[in-house]
Amino acid sequence: ASAAGPDWGLFEGRTGSLLHPAAMFSMAAFSISTALLGFQWRRQRTIGDEISGLKKSLPDLKGSKTVREAIVAAESAEEVDVGYVSTLKGALSLDAEIAELTKERKDLASAGPRDKHFSQGSLLLFIGTAFAIEGPLNTYARAGKLFPGPHLYAGAGLVVLSALAA
Repeated sequence: ASAAGPDWGLFEGRTGSLLHPAAMFSMAAFSISTALLGFQWRRQRTIGDEISGLKKSLPDLKGSKTVREAIVAAESAEEVDVGYVSTLKGALSLDAEIAELTKERKDLASAGPRDKHFSQGSLLLFIGTAFAIEGPLNTYARAGKLFPGPHLYAGAGLVVLSALAA
């Protein structure tokens, strides 16, 4: 005697039922990766403000491009202004910090977190929506009815929230 209803093959039994939880667990790990890329992209966007603030706090370099050049120019002048030279030497740490932040910004730009974040976010939205639909479809295929409850509503809510976030 055959079972009532269509033959779903592999997706009819317990194996198909594990697709939904396995996909949701994988998505949780993938979400962490995507979030880290988003934080890197935010850092790349906001690091320029830090660099600008530090550059404003540098003393007047009097035409020199770097603090070191300004120190050399100030020390080789006919009249050495000791106060100005000591101010410039105190600004060497700021200059090093600016160089470090500039290097970090270039490294982040070369890594391309913006495009990777967008791609991973799009894939995450697609997989989440597909498997949020697959779960109830699998339940309906196996049991012949849906079981409305907190799990079903939470899944539908997460799909709506992820669509809104996109």
